[in-house]
Amino acid sequence: MKILKKTSRTRDKRHVNQSGADLYQDLFATLTRIKTDFGQSDDLVVNCFQWTVNPSSVCATLYIKNLVNIDTINSLSEEIAVLKKGIGNKTGLPLNEIRTYFSAVRSLNEGHSFINLYNELLSGNTVFLSNGCSNYISIPTECLQGRSVEEPSSQTVIRGPKEGFTEKIGRNILLVRKRIKSSKVRLENLSVGELTKTSVCLMYIKNIAKDSIVREIRERIGKIETDSVLEGAYIEEWIKDDRYSVFPVFLSSEKPDSVAAAILEGKVAIFTDGTPYVLTAPAVMAEFLHASEDFYHHFIISSMMRFLRFIALFLTLLVPSAYIAVTTYHQEILPTPLLVSIAAQREGVPFSTFMEAFLMESTFEVLRESGVRMPRAIGPAISIVGALVLGQAAVEAGIISAAMVIIVSITAISSFAIPNYEMSNAIRTARFIFMVLAGVMGLYGVFIGLMILTLHLCKLKSIGIPYLTPIAPWIKSANTDTLFRFPLWSMKNRPFGIHGADKRRVGGKYASRTEKKESPEFR
Repeated sequence: MKILKKTSRTRDKRHVNQSGADLYQDLFATLTRIKTDFGQSDDLVVNCFQWTVNPSSVCATLYIKNLVNIDTINSLSEEIAVLKKGIGNKTGLPLNEIRTYFSAVRSLNEGHSFINLYNELLSGNTVFLSNGCSNYISIPTECLQGRSVEEPSSQTVIRGPKEGFTEKIGRNILLVRKRIKSSKVRLENLSVGELTKTSVCLMYIKNIAKDSIVREIRERIGKIETDSVLEGAYIEEWIKDDRYSVFPVFLSSEKPDSVAAAILEGKVAIFTDGTPYVLTAPAVMAEFLHASEDFYHHFIISSMMRFLRFIALFLTLLVPSAYIAVTTYHQEILPTPLLVSIAAQREGVPFSTFMEAFLMESTFEVLRESGVRMPRAIGPAISIVGALVLGQAAVEAGIISAAMVIIVSITAISSFAIPNYEMSNAIRTARFIFMVLAGVMGLYGVFIGLMILTLHLCKLKSIGIPYLTPIAPWIKSANTDTLFRFPLWSMKNRPFGIHGADKRRVGGKYASRTEKKESPEFR
């Protein structure tokens, strides 16, 4: 098996070297090689024409019909026809004439290898070749049609920008660029995937982003060896520190204002072509309970809403396990009237508390998943009606108790309050583990589970940054935007451990107070 693997790798490298060979000076040999590599594909369009009266001055344009904008191709053909008439009987090289003519009005790319030429064609560009020349020139003609900028479906807000990312990486970069009008913004284009050649772009601000973090992300993405990258989650799974943890360590967002805010804090945004979600890193756990709308309301209101989200997280994680532990092993904790009421409700229920909770939680998760996967017009109706009908029928049939319906409802409503879907999935998964621990060891098992979970979160890192920063390790000055949101004028520095040389965010002066002090009418 080892010999076979080595042979396969050798063949792959040999294939890459052949594809990366330089173009031939003979135009027809180059076209033959290109058509052969593309398997005589019907959507590969090759147009040959004579540049001057000299029979040897033959040129060719190549493009893939389904990837280009036909209007742009027609316009390009008209410009080439006008250029040929203006040249007359000149004997200059065609590529030089094309470069001189188009360089002032269009962006040009040049190259000399087959693999780069194939990348240009598969990106929707038109390639110019000339007989007797081993170089090519490509002009962007990509079809930019796609979904327009709309309101995000997964991150709705009451107040704030309604724009959302689309599947076009160029348009997504534009939405962030127009919010950060600074010459310090840096973009780095990468290509990931041996077959898909997916365009990936890193965006950060010089001196605000930490150089070591940018370098680490760039190196990790460069080491990805896979055939395809179809979404940003592929990159996250490849480059995350702990690949077996269910907790997300990259923050994904569909809102340009959220990504712009993360970049201004010193983080790196990872744009992936073909997806409306943009990753930002490093990300700490507290950020998954934040919403962009927190900065569009008064800081006291936003702090209260954040505190409620943290409470919702613990309710989602612990309410079913606590109910199982208390009713099974620690009945003495409950007040006598409540204990009698629960016992009366459970009279005739054939299952233990653990099995009852496990069946109900599993049923709700099935309803939730079916509501997401079904057509949008009937999905919410099916999930709501299914939950009401099943819950009421199960109670009347004596299969479950009414108290268990309340427990499952509290858990479900609390899970909806977690703004990040990946974090919500992680907490929901951990909830079943806590239910098993509670059913086996009671509250003792719940406390053991909490300690293991805390140790696991302390071990996690996001691009080298501890996951629980700034709580563990505790950094007092960095807790102005964690559990509570402090006023903007008090957030003088960027998040600790993430920023680069430029750590100051504001001057720390309260504008209204300064104006009042300097105004003559208050003297």
